[in-house]
Amino acid sequence: MIDISAKFPTARAARAQALVTMQPATLDRVRHNDLPKPDALIVARWAGIQAAKKTSEIIPACHQVPLDFVSVDFALRPAAGEIEITALVKAGYKTGVEVEAMTAAGVAALTLFDMLKPIDDTIEIASVRVLEKSGGIKSRDPKADAHPFRASVLVVSDSAARGTRADASGRAACERLRALGFDVGEPVVVSDDPEGIAAAAGKLCAEKPDLLITSGGTGLGPRDNTARVIHGLLDREAPGIAEWLRAYGQHRTPSAMLSNGIAGMRGPTLIITLPGSPRAVNESLDALAPSLHHALSMIAGEGH
Repeated sequence: MIDISAKFPTARAARAQALVTMQPATLDRVRHNDLPKPDALIVARWAGIQAAKKTSEIIPACHQVPLDFVSVDFALRPAAGEIEITALVKAGYKTGVEVEAMTAAGVAALTLFDMLKPIDDTIEIASVRVLEKSGGIKSRDPKADAHPFRASVLVVSDSAARGTRADASGRAACERLRALGFDVGEPVVVSDDPEGIAAAAGKLCAEKPDLLITSGGTGLGPRDNTARVIHGLLDREAPGIAEWLRAYGQHRTPSAMLSNGIAGMRGPTLIITLPGSPRAVNESLDALAPSLHHALSMIAGEGH
């Protein structure tokens, strides 16, 4: 299975279609329920709905998706001898539901095949396909390569500044940002002294990067000064970003509630304060990645 633990739920939907062909006389008997195995359409509908809910038990690498809605509908074409089956599946989850929709349509078609084969040896499942799907957010904006944004990284850590501990979180942030298409240099490391944080952040913002990521100093300790200092540098806050990071983090670690990280604008630069561990940095950037380029495009005046 693909690891989707870093993803977050979004509204997903998929519509799939199966086409079953048969003799026109057979379809006429379906319409009038004149069958040795009666109620074929009713049974096929419920078989499809049940199959959608059990997709992960049939398809080995498919995730267990908690479905919110499944429908299976039929369009009968007597002259052509065709039954068109359309399945619609919806969920609020981390991965798409097109396989569930195809399973619903396909099993409904198989059920019709089973119930009608005693009276028609020409019956055939002609096709099963996805008609449309929606939902999900790409982790990397396709425009990132055409217009790479500039980012700077500021690490706030007494031990890293003294050289008693190697910086890991700043390098993790730089690597992740480069993977997202950002033009980013080496991280700047300062101690937890408020004056040093303010001076370093101000100097980096004077270079007018599109994004400034800080790592460290967002907790409740006596030397956790980053959020307070950055707050004093902001022209305006972007509270939704910090709220989202805490909401994302609380599903991964209870200590996310202890973060007092903030985000906002200083001039043209978006500043986001992250915790000090490499894991927290990577998870936070996972949370930010789907909307980060869009946010920076908005700041640059490219619209919503």
